[in-house]
Amino acid sequence: MNNNPAVAMAPRTKFYLQLARAGYWGLWLLIPVWLLWLAPANYGGAGEITGNKLISTALLWLPLWLPMYGIIKGKAYTFAWANFIVMIYFLHSLTNLWVSSGLYQLLSGLELVLATVMFIGCTYYARHRGIELGLKIPKLKDDPRR
Repeated sequence: MNNNPAVAMAPRTKFYLQLARAGYWGLWLLIPVWLLWLAPANYGGAGEITGNKLISTALLWLPLWLPMYGIIKGKAYTFAWANFIVMIYFLHSLTNLWVSSGLYQLLSGLELVLATVMFIGCTYYARHRGIELGLKIPKLKDDPRR
């Protein structure tokens, strides 16, 4: 599914693209800043960046690298499957909101807002851009084999 630049993008579609990208880049920046500097989990070290902190950060940050190329290029299909990845951050933020307090809880709230923004933007961008490009999934009732 290619993003055809010859097909004009409606203003509403552009809005959802910007919304999705704002949530994505917000999460992309928040995760390492949070886990390495603002409120790192305590693994028994004296506050320095330890191997455990790097591993934790990598495990939570790595999934955000997977859709990066398609998000930069505006590929509708990438935005559709990126919603599966954003579920990681929904769960992470909701769990931390439930069990933490202070700065950690505040950062979890920010993560939830960014994940929600990305989810809404990705969902509607993929839908509207897919329709503009003629990529919509045919309905079962329209299947000629039936």
